[in-house]
This record gives sequence, structure tokens and C-alpha cells, in this order.
Amino acid sequence: MKTDNPGTFNELKEYPYEKFAIPGFAMIFFVFILLPILIIFSLATWTDTEPLLAFGISIPLALLFILGCVGYFVQEPNEARVMIFFGKYVGTCRKVGFFWVNPFVSRRKLSLRVRNMDIEPIKVNDKVGNPVMIGMVLVWKIKDTYRAVFDIDTQSLGGINNAALERFVRIQSDAALREVASHYPYDAPDGMEDILTLRGGGDEINELLERKINERLRIAGMEVVEARLNYLAYAPEIAAVMLRRQQAAAIISAREKIVDGAVGMVRMALDKIEKEDIAHFDAARRAAMVSNLLVVLCSDEPATPVLNASQGE
Repeated sequence: MKTDNPGTFNELKEYPYEKFAIPGFAMIFFVFILLPILIIFSLATWTDTEPLLAFGISIPLALLFILGCVGYFVQEPNEARVMIFFGKYVGTCRKVGFFWVNPFVSRRKLSLRVRNMDIEPIKVNDKVGNPVMIGMVLVWKIKDTYRAVFDIDTQSLGGINNAALERFVRIQSDAALREVASHYPYDAPDGMEDILTLRGGGDEINELLERKINERLRIAGMEVVEARLNYLAYAPEIAAVMLRRQQAAAIISAREKIVDGAVGMVRMALDKIEKEDIAHFDAARRAAMVSNLLVVLCSDEPATPVLNASQGE
């Protein structure tokens, strides 16, 4: 669709170059063989009899030869050229091969290949205010050549300033990363294990990040192929404290499992002793037995038994 109106960011403003694009080899024959022959023939034929006519024919042919040398270009797969005729956008050529076009049409070359970008870890406060370091890997490419050339300031002499283009992508990706990270906690608070977190979100966080970056890059005609977190950690100033907190939580969880297992084993032992009529305990002896068994089963160190060697009178 050809339009000069801005429209929405979702609208594709690029359209194909529909003017003539002659195969380059055909124009090589015309420019470098036919035109020189005509120039030499006119000079050789008319110089003695009609010198003005000879030069009148030769000068336009020489100008055509000079102009003909300018319009060639070679285009590889996954490349495009934005065609501009005296300041007016006239389409984008995505054809692959060797071509000749109007020499007055300027051609700005763009790469449509997929590009990688490693966003260095940045410090962000998560939803609960903890400072975290977060980084990502971004895979992107140009989708709308019109927007990439005319809607953002990335111009350079004869084409596109790739450094400026990548700087735009980096800044917008950084902003989207900060936005996503600030809406979720690094880890689930106690009692809220079911909420979405940066550490446990996985594909959901990556999909949200990809969508947010696409919203920001669409204005520049770029598309995110993939965005993934590749670095996530607490900031150095709280990393040691959070490590002790995680260690404490792990110890508590392990102790809970040990106690649950020990209580089950004590119950099984007492029930089996009484069922097989090995011994009978009153309340006091039963409590002592439970205490001794729990000490043995829950202790970090092997228990040292104390034998009662006294003889009754």
C-alpha cells in the first residue's frame, strides 16, 4: 500500500520499487559497447565534412555513457535498497542480482539479515525494591525499510549508520528490560510461591520481554525474533545477605523433612514394639522413648548411647 501518511505503527509503510530495473548485463552491452561504437563512428564519419554535427552527436552520447556508468548495483540475498528520487521515496528493491536503474535515483542499502545483540547486565529494582542485575540476549532484524530509513535519525553519507541503528535498539531494549524487571519480584516472598517471578518465570518472562521490545522497536520498522534473559542475580550490595537468606530457607526446609521422617519412624517403631508384645510402656517411659528416638534421628552427629550397667538389688 503506497501512502505518505504516518498511519499506525502496525502499518507497513514500505512498498516494492515498481519502476524499471534493467538487468545489469544488458546495460553493460549498451553502455560499454554500443555507446563507444556510436561515438567513434560519428567522430570518424563527420569530423572532416561536418565537424559541428559530429561533436553535436558525440557530446550527448558521451553524457549518456557517463550517466550509464552510475546506475549499476549488485544486491545479495537478505539485502534491500531504499530508492529515493530527488527526495521522494519511490519504493524498496528487494530483488537479488545485478541491476541498472535510473542514475538519478539514490539507493540506500539496508541489511535484512538477523542480528545478535548482547545487552550488558544493568541494575534494576524489582517489584519489592531489591536491587538486581539483569541482562539479556536480543535477536532482531529490519522489517519495514521505510521506517528504518525515514522515521529515526540513522542517516549517514550514502546509506544507513549501523552504529546509530544499533544504539537505538540498545537504548529501547534497555528501557523495556527495566520496565519488565520492575513489575516482578526476583524471587517469591514467603507464603506467595505461586506468583510469577523473574527467576522462575522462564518462558513467560521472555515472551513478555519480547512483546515489550517489539512495541518500542516497531516505530523504527524493526522486529524482535527472540529476547531471552541471560543474566540474573542480586546486586553485589545485597547478594551476601540474600545468599544467607536462601541458605536459611534451605536449612529450614531440610529440617522439616528430617522431622517429618523422624516422627513417622518413631510412630512406626513404637507401634511395632507394642504390636509384637516386645515391651509395654507407661506414659512416662513412652515419652522418654520418643525423646531418645527423636534425638537419634534428628541429630546432625551420630548419637552416643549411654548404657545402664547398674544391677538391681
